[in-house]
Amino acid sequence: MPMQEDSEADPRAVGAETLSGRPLRYYDFMMAAFVAILLLSNVLGAGKRAQIDLPWIGTWPFGAGILFFPVSYVIGDVLTEVYGYARARRCIWAGFAAVLFMAFMSWVVVALPPAPDWGGQGAYEAVFGQVPRIVLASVAAFWAGEFANAFILARLKLLTRGRHLWSRTIGSTIVGQGIDSLIFYPLAFYGAPGWPVQAMLLVMLSQFVLKVAWEVLLTPVTYGIVGFLKRREGIDVYDRGTDFTPFRTRL
Repeated sequence: MPMQEDSEADPRAVGAETLSGRPLRYYDFMMAAFVAILLLSNVLGAGKRAQIDLPWIGTWPFGAGILFFPVSYVIGDVLTEVYGYARARRCIWAGFAAVLFMAFMSWVVVALPPAPDWGGQGAYEAVFGQVPRIVLASVAAFWAGEFANAFILARLKLLTRGRHLWSRTIGSTIVGQGIDSLIFYPLAFYGAPGWPVQAMLLVMLSQFVLKVAWEVLLTPVTYGIVGFLKRREGIDVYDRGTDFTPFRTRL
């Protein structure tokens, strides 16, 4: 894997505070992609327990959201690596607000009385009906996991002096996805019908392993996107002196 340049030798290396008022051409697009993938993965995959047959292993259950949700962590890594923790924090709060609004909108739309000649209410409820505990689990797990991921990556960037990007993206994902999995599945499915404890634990473990594996497989893509954005933006942010509290959105 390619090595990141040492921050002392890279003219693009800047502190987060120097970005104030500076035009960023691709930041808004990255935020939009982050929020879109987060919403779609929660709508389409969070509550479904899928199953495949693997050679030499047998039946392997997994949460269907695993197919796309990890991409939000990859984008979160890119945001923190290129634009710094503060701008990644703003994206996380934007995603948090979007998920809450999605849950509220789903509840309102499902609760509206259907027209007498429309026969799709049952199917609509099955697809878009929001179980409150799943919404709570999803929001809590996302919030804690994404902030842990961004914090670990930003701190490791300082410790490694901007080198070994792969160690930061994979290391932060192990922590962030671990926290996400430990919060989401017990909160969402412990004691729920169709989710015996053994199946829940197996799905939780498989989700964690697969998410980390996704991060590893997508490492070349992450390198390519990070390199492209740093070149085009002309920046490489280091969070020296950054306030790492998650409880703010101001840059």
